Amino acid sequence: MSLWCVVPAAGRGLRVGGDLPKQYLSLNGKTVMQCTLDRLCSLPTEAVIVPVAADDSRAATLVWRDASLLRFVEGGVERADSVLAGLEAIARQASDDDWVLVHDVARPCVRLEDIEHLLRAIDRHPVGGLLANRVRDTMKRGNGDEVAETVPREDLWHALTPQVFRYGLLRDALLAARAAGVTVTDEAQAIERMGEKPLLVEGARDNLKITWPEDLAIAEAFLRLQEEAGL
Repeated sequence: MSLWCVVPAAGRGLRVGGDLPKQYLSLNGKTVMQCTLDRLCSLPTEAVIVPVAADDSRAATLVWRDASLLRFVEGGVERADSVLAGLEAIARQASDDDWVLVHDVARPCVRLEDIEHLLRAIDRHPVGGLLANRVRDTMKRGNGDEVAETVPREDLWHALTPQVFRYGLLRDALLAARAAGVTVTDEAQAIERMGEKPLLVEGARDNLKITWPEDLAIAEAFLRLQEEAGL
């Protein structure tokens, strides 16, 4: 069975600040997108499919570690639309049992060893799974700016990416969510709607998603530490 990567990158991601989508912000001398895709190109993947916005002209101007693995396609408005566009791009090549690894373009610090651990963990799993972190803080449910209740943190996880599922199941799950008018925030949610139970695999806590302005500096520090540690 083959491995395919899909990296949705059609979002604007403007919460980081400024008019530039966060995937094109500078990170240790490269763009966030370059850091992420160059890392994924080290995997034994058939291709890395990158759905981008229809008016995106930046991706084609960048230098890549292995451009032969990259395929840029037009993405959609929602994350699920972009992932489906990525799946459609390989529809004639991928089999239903192939693995599809979906990763956030704004997670440039994901460790290759974590991805390899995830792939080993799901090797014989019928559905697939995702990297995640156990919740360690006390969790509060809010009602506006006030606390409504304290939520027990046992069995709570922070969902990360990559998330890896069978091509056929992921395609069907995303199409079913779209048909039902349900906006899913990650691939695992779509899979769960099908009655399946993805595997949770503990990952490193430096797998940061760049969302806020201060996250860039944190990501730069994480990447430097990883480089020093030979990761």
